[in-house]
Amino acid sequence: MSNDLPGLRASHEDRDRVVDVLRVAAGDGRLDAEELDMRLESALSARTLGELAELTADLPIAPAAKGKDVLVVEQHGGKYVREGRWLVPARIELRTQLCRVTFDFSHAVITSDVLRIETDMVHGKLFFAGSPDIVIDTDGLNLTYSKLKLRSKNSAADPRLRIELVGKLLHAKVIERRP
Repeated sequence: MSNDLPGLRASHEDRDRVVDVLRVAAGDGRLDAEELDMRLESALSARTLGELAELTADLPIAPAAKGKDVLVVEQHGGKYVREGRWLVPARIELRTQLCRVTFDFSHAVITSDVLRIETDMVHGKLFFAGSPDIVIDTDGLNLTYSKLKLRSKNSAADPRLRIELVGKLLHAKVIERRP
């Protein structure tokens, strides 16, 4: 955008690109919730490329977000928790044994409408917490002596986030908790 003329009118795509940069910056801890809300409102109402450029001038260029497209969780025993304001990647690789894993989406920064979680879980529990507009699809799971405690896949007509859970569970549980 820096090579474009600042007075040119912004498109929907230009605004969406800036919104993504702002959400990533918030997930990295560069913006607090109040500042994120203020900048998002300004981005969505921006008329020119110059107005959009001002909103991201003090932030690093987007490639920092590319490194966070995959979250790898490899753990033997104990707990792994993601909660609060965290950036949800496009994909999570979950390889655990004797471990309790919690993903809380209540305050997460969600930049994609689909999250693919590839699981290889042995003797563990996987908890999902969040709002009712999240749908969990378990069609790709291979269960061996395992249990699912989930709400209906179709509980949200237009989900904010669709979680595709694939892979295998051995002596494990997947539990969904909603407020």
